Amino acid sequence: MHGHGLGKGMDEKKGMHPGIINFNHNPYIVIWEVTRACELKCVHCRADAQVKPDPRELTHEEGLDLIDQIYDMGNPMLVFTGGDCMLREDLFELADYAVKKGMRVSMTPSATPNVTIEKMARAKEVGLSRWGFSIDGPNAAIHDHFRGTPGAFDLTLEKIDYLNQLNMPLQINTVISRYNYDHLEEMVKLVTDMKAVMWYIFLLVPTGRGQMDDCLTPAEHEKVFRWLYELSKTAPFDIKTTAAQHYRRVVFQQKAREQKVDKNEIRYEDTLTKDMASVIDGLKRAPKGVNDGNGFAFVSHIGDVMPSGLLPIVGGNVRERPLAEIYREAKVFRDLRQPDHYKGKCGICEFRHVCGGSRSRTYAVTGDYMKSEPFCVYIPEAMRKKEAILP
Repeated sequence: MHGHGLGKGMDEKKGMHPGIINFNHNPYIVIWEVTRACELKCVHCRADAQVKPDPRELTHEEGLDLIDQIYDMGNPMLVFTGGDCMLREDLFELADYAVKKGMRVSMTPSATPNVTIEKMARAKEVGLSRWGFSIDGPNAAIHDHFRGTPGAFDLTLEKIDYLNQLNMPLQINTVISRYNYDHLEEMVKLVTDMKAVMWYIFLLVPTGRGQMDDCLTPAEHEKVFRWLYELSKTAPFDIKTTAAQHYRRVVFQQKAREQKVDKNEIRYEDTLTKDMASVIDGLKRAPKGVNDGNGFAFVSHIGDVMPSGLLPIVGGNVRERPLAEIYREAKVFRDLRQPDHYKGKCGICEFRHVCGGSRSRTYAVTGDYMKSEPFCVYIPEAMRKKEAILP
């Protein structure tokens, strides 16, 4: 068991940029599912959440120990999620402990009656850096259907109003799927009106309760990414994506086109020329190379460590092995950090170190996390050249 002192000073670890972290050694972000209890019944739920907390959940002491272990891995960003993290009784004590160590902590609670203005004030007092709420449609009809709970939309707007009253930074999380694809412009207006600092876009992964029929087509994915890129130039909020790694490719391509950068000057590997710095700058809200198990780790409510909550392959359990050991040595994590070994077009794509495709969606659709991203329209240069020389 680790000691719970404040450990090393924050200065040497503050402001870590994904470009300078060795993802083989440390993650850029760790998500901790503090509980699986939740009162909502979302149609896409990764966790297939339950009403009551699991008695096997990590205890308070185990939680503190986990925070210490995360901090010691280069102090990555820490996100408390669920279920509904507000149903974890010691949530604020855990957050307070992490913040006092100098960690950047945020949370994504469900918008339920559990979220009171008093609890939000407590979160602000503790020093949580951001609060994320999910809105999956611009109106109650779409959002409430998606969340499986009548009244969820109005309740979410009420909670966001509390947040704005307290001047706390708001992140809005949206799963883009068949349900809201035709309403994205309306979503932009809503996110703007809510004064969000970040719009966090998730592209549906058909796992848990998520269904294949609800996913967009590959062409629709590409259309959304190009639209998001244009939106990012004028939006009053930042845009970040999850399970949408090919958005980075689109940003890369569009920036290179606009700046008339010779394609041959672009270094797709980890080291990039100074001339391409501004191109990479466009990726700052879609960190270069972060992918499931590659700069990203997920710890479940019972301590299982997975590449992400959407790629449910357990690399180990923190009750049995240190988090760092699991992240650095478990086979699934090591595999995922080797884009050159990806199968099919992803393995030969010139963008494999920038993008790599959604490993979780690949696994959900094909059952093999090393195969090609099934929802990408891009044909790698190596394949185009090969086709060109065929008789």
